Amino acid sequence: MGIMHERVIPASPNWYCGRCSDTNQRGVMGFGARNTVYLLDVSAESCSVLGDLSGHKERVSGFSFCRQAGQDQLCASSSDDGTVKFWDADDRVLLKEHSGHQGTIVALHWSPADKNLVVSGDDKGVVVCYWFNTGDCSSFFPLPKALFSLSCSPHSWKLLALGYKQGIILLVDVSKKGEVLHRLRGHEDEIHSLSWSPSTPALEQGDAPQDPPGEEEGRVQPDAGSVRPVGSGGYLASGSRDQTIRVWSTDTGRGITTLKLPYLKKRGGGVGGGGGAGGGKDRLWLSVHWPDDRPSQLLSSCFSGELVLWDLGASGKQKWSVLGSGDQNHSRIVFNMSSVRLASGRQLLLTTSMDREIKCWDLASLECVWTLPTLGGSVYALSFSPVATGLLALGGADQMIRSWDTLSLQNPYLTKTFWQGIRSKITALVWHPSREGSLAFGTDDGKVGIYDAFSNKPPQISSSYHHKTIYRLAWGPPLPPLSFGGAGERPSCSLYSCGGEGAILQHDPRSLASDACNIDKLIRDTNGIKHKLSPHSDFSWKPDGTVVAVGNEDGSVDVYAAPALKQLCSVQQHNKIINTLQWYHPLAPQPELQYLLASGSSSAKVYVHDLRSACEAPADPPAVISEAFRTLGAHTGKITGLSWSPHHPARLATVSYDHTAQVWDVLKGEGLVNYRGHGNRVMCVEWSPVDPDVVWTGADDFTVHEWKPSKQEFTAPPKGEEQDYSLVLLGLEPGPIGLHYPVGLQPGPIGLQEAGGTEGEEQAEEDQHGCRRAARGRVPSCWRERKLMKRKKARSMLPLSTAMDHRSKEDLLEDCVTLATITHSPGEPVTLATGPHLQLGLFSDRPALHSMFQEEEEAHLAAGHPDSVVYLRLWSGDVEGALRTATERGELNDHLLAIAPTGGYRVWVRTVQDYVKQLCLQDQHLKAASFLLSINKLHEAIELLHSHKMYREAIALARARLPDQDVVLKGLYVSWAAALEKDGHLSAAAKCYVAAGAGFDAAKVVSKKSDAPSLRAAATIARLAGESQLAHTIALRCAKGLAASLDWVGAQQVLKAQEVSSSKGVPSTQEVPSTQEVPSPEGLPHTNGVPSTQEVPSTEGVPSTQEVPSTQEVPSPEGLPHTNGVPSTQEVPSPEGLPHTNGVPSTQEVPSTKGVPSTQEVPSTEGVPSTQEVPSTEGVPSTQDVPSTEGVPSKQEVPSTEGVPSTQEVPSTEGVPSTQEVPTTQDGMLVGTHLTSSHIVLYRSYNLLSSYIFQMPRCTC
Repeated sequence: MGIMHERVIPASPNWYCGRCSDTNQRGVMGFGARNTVYLLDVSAESCSVLGDLSGHKERVSGFSFCRQAGQDQLCASSSDDGTVKFWDADDRVLLKEHSGHQGTIVALHWSPADKNLVVSGDDKGVVVCYWFNTGDCSSFFPLPKALFSLSCSPHSWKLLALGYKQGIILLVDVSKKGEVLHRLRGHEDEIHSLSWSPSTPALEQGDAPQDPPGEEEGRVQPDAGSVRPVGSGGYLASGSRDQTIRVWSTDTGRGITTLKLPYLKKRGGGVGGGGGAGGGKDRLWLSVHWPDDRPSQLLSSCFSGELVLWDLGASGKQKWSVLGSGDQNHSRIVFNMSSVRLASGRQLLLTTSMDREIKCWDLASLECVWTLPTLGGSVYALSFSPVATGLLALGGADQMIRSWDTLSLQNPYLTKTFWQGIRSKITALVWHPSREGSLAFGTDDGKVGIYDAFSNKPPQISSSYHHKTIYRLAWGPPLPPLSFGGAGERPSCSLYSCGGEGAILQHDPRSLASDACNIDKLIRDTNGIKHKLSPHSDFSWKPDGTVVAVGNEDGSVDVYAAPALKQLCSVQQHNKIINTLQWYHPLAPQPELQYLLASGSSSAKVYVHDLRSACEAPADPPAVISEAFRTLGAHTGKITGLSWSPHHPARLATVSYDHTAQVWDVLKGEGLVNYRGHGNRVMCVEWSPVDPDVVWTGADDFTVHEWKPSKQEFTAPPKGEEQDYSLVLLGLEPGPIGLHYPVGLQPGPIGLQEAGGTEGEEQAEEDQHGCRRAARGRVPSCWRERKLMKRKKARSMLPLSTAMDHRSKEDLLEDCVTLATITHSPGEPVTLATGPHLQLGLFSDRPALHSMFQEEEEAHLAAGHPDSVVYLRLWSGDVEGALRTATERGELNDHLLAIAPTGGYRVWVRTVQDYVKQLCLQDQHLKAASFLLSINKLHEAIELLHSHKMYREAIALARARLPDQDVVLKGLYVSWAAALEKDGHLSAAAKCYVAAGAGFDAAKVVSKKSDAPSLRAAATIARLAGESQLAHTIALRCAKGLAASLDWVGAQQVLKAQEVSSSKGVPSTQEVPSTQEVPSPEGLPHTNGVPSTQEVPSTEGVPSTQEVPSTQEVPSPEGLPHTNGVPSTQEVPSPEGLPHTNGVPSTQEVPSTKGVPSTQEVPSTEGVPSTQEVPSTEGVPSTQDVPSTEGVPSKQEVPSTEGVPSTQEVPSTEGVPSTQEVPTTQDGMLVGTHLTSSHIVLYRSYNLLSSYIFQMPRCTC
């Protein structure tokens, strides 16, 4: 395939792709831009575009060359369309493809160690291995997380590194179906880039600097205990969004070195960065690259577009240096890096960036050797400077203006970019005819401004805006009122702009802040025109400034003489909107052709008219020209641009939507050359002012081409039918091959870059049709993605009158006569809006309109469209009737309800109530309740939710609106609890009962489960609610269950909790002072500092009575607690395993060590003895023989329990003895106390359980 172009500014490389560019060993660089791969021939001096690889339907996400010698022309590309394509870069042809992915492909790499292995990964974490020679395909799924990058090892085809969005890196073995060898952890954010070392660098532990981690940015931070790997794995470098670079040993899976990005002061004035303080993290892309033959040097990107070279083997604190100097650096973040060693030995680094530039660096000098500008949007305007020869201005959808010195010998792509003050697409450009560097521009949002190309000042912006897109800008002679005044008071020329709203404005370039004037007023005043002028779509001043041609949306071209704009003639040739006009070039040969005017429209034809006679001898009235001098009709799409050659007589270049540019010989009326190098619609064209064999074109494919007509093989555009405008509205356009999706409307996201040069902007999707209004054949910029299908036409509200407009021509003319008769002869008896004159009610008075509405309503009802009847009644002002109609048919809606208040309060309330009934029938109860609230029907709304068993919502509403003690709220809780209990949701039901204040019911519900936790909770709930009887009953059930499961401690704890709670609630006849809290025997309740009487089981089950002397400390039986806090000299040993009183003065019989019982008197706490009588337990007399530890019976008296009313002698704290009477016991309970039956049951159960526990054999372990 031959090269048809000379120089090309390509589309910008895609953003946010880990590996979207690569370079082979012969110096051919490929990069993905939109859905195309562009190929560059790279040298140390410059580069040239070889061509492109087109075939993907969506954005290219990855690109990689084959690294094997003899096959380096092979390359692979992946796309968001789910395909991987294989190409021959030399012939630029597709070889094969595969679709092994279900998700979006995010990374691709052709293995450097195997000439046939190509690995790709998608956003679902699936990795696909494809063998190019056999076509075999396998996949594995090592980690169910989003994959971000991958890299094949150059040392072994089996090794593959995978980087994930969560910061994880996996080393897997491809030969073992993705078996994970190492999991590298250390990064905290997504892995942007992975790069293998070309060989094993000297990164031993001793070589790494020993700076403490995190001490200073830019230092190398060695990991503790790092060792030199052994084997063929080598090293792996990873760049992450966490602003660090890590070097790993792939044999050991351990980190070797950590590099933290240095904070560099932003240079170049671009947007990006934020430094190490975190401000740049959101816009950071950390790309890493390990150059060939440089194992100890690593390249990385930085915050603001700088490139950093890390010396991994250097000593000292600073391990890095920055590439370039001054403004050589990128001004925004860098996405991809690739290197190549030329045959001359020079090693070059190629980088792509968000600043839309591709730079080439010499790694020996670390200097930038050349820069290639790229475009981020469609090119809509080209303009050569008439003063600075060869200076070409180009503007497009990426919101930037570029001035390109096309004649530069040192740098063939020497450009300067202007973006300040621009917030929209550039749709028109024109240089000042005499002032050097003054460039006027127009934008898609209707702004007009002037740039000084030789300064860095922001542009001047006109205070007068167009309402729509600027179609055309041109300099011309001043017209009134700017033409009034002397030579020093008026401008030498004015700036004219034509906008999409159809107006042409004249701006004063000396003061753009002043208001611009519309030339339509001057045209009407000069020519006495009363009617409204047709909207203008383009204009062109004759080079000598004497005549201006104005194109209109109706296809006509009007010619006016300056300065009064007297109309000279009107060209009625086109039948569609005029897109472009161009007068013959003033420098072209044969000046007698200076009155040739070329015009192009959406009819795909170019007409050339010779207006000499009309301009030199104008007729009165102005002549109407309907015959063309030449008709050029080979294009198959809309004409978008024209350019006369300044070097040839009557040679014209045209561009079209058919993706081609055509050169014509106008005198012969035939085509000479057709250029087909663009991949999309061509939007603008300029003939070179210095080279007769060079033409420049800009297109929707985001490129500008320089091409020579003499090298083209085609003479005419490809055959095809004329484009149908309906396809443009749908976003489909027929071209040379078939239907083409316009970029930005292809299926799926295409991720186009067009919005550039402004802060905060991301990669915007380009709307390719943003220059002109839809009627002109270009879709406005506000139109975004739409379905690629024909839209259904909306039903007419007035179908009868609409249908009558499609009658015969005679009937329509008769309607016009009838309407004029009634309008100008009111006395004529003609009835409108009925019968054959139905549709005339739209053009007459209100009664006729209402009559027409009535017939239309009947037609709607007959056709089954009652909604249209409602709207017609609303339009006629009958709000109540419209609402009544909608209510009867059950078709009320939110829109009608919003209109209801216009009919009055009564109508509104009734409509809301009707709408609530309708919503209930439609099971929209929540919405119905909300509408009841709008008319202050709170209780009705709550009852509505309650009646439909929406208890939760009803309670929420009641809680929010009603008082806390409202009976309605309690009833809701009880109702919900009953429903929950019925469904088995016992815990939720208990909560409802508790909220309703029904603690008894809550405890009963919880106890239904009968398990220990539920019973324990139920007992607690009952106790807290004051239901003591129920609490004791449930506690006994719980203790019984725990005892049955041998959980003795749990059973005792349950009974103890209830006993303590019950004892606290029993009144006492005397308040007994306590001296100290004394712990009781393990697991049993005890008295605290109060003399008490308790039942003490003996070893034989018989209670005993003994007197305990207090003058001597007696050791207690093994394992039992002794008295605490009471002055005594001896603790009484009770029978083994029996509890005894602690700290309580008592009289008891103490068994002696010889087996003889002894009786001692126990003094009080102050040394005063007291005597008390011990009641017996279980009906047995209180004095009996108790076997001692030596088998000798003993006697003791046991004090009563705490909280039980008793009469006994209580020791006072002042040493004065007190005497009180201790009641006897009956059936194990104290006689004479005020105890309820529940206390009795609880006490007996407690004693029985305690006896049972202490009779168990002791564990000897």
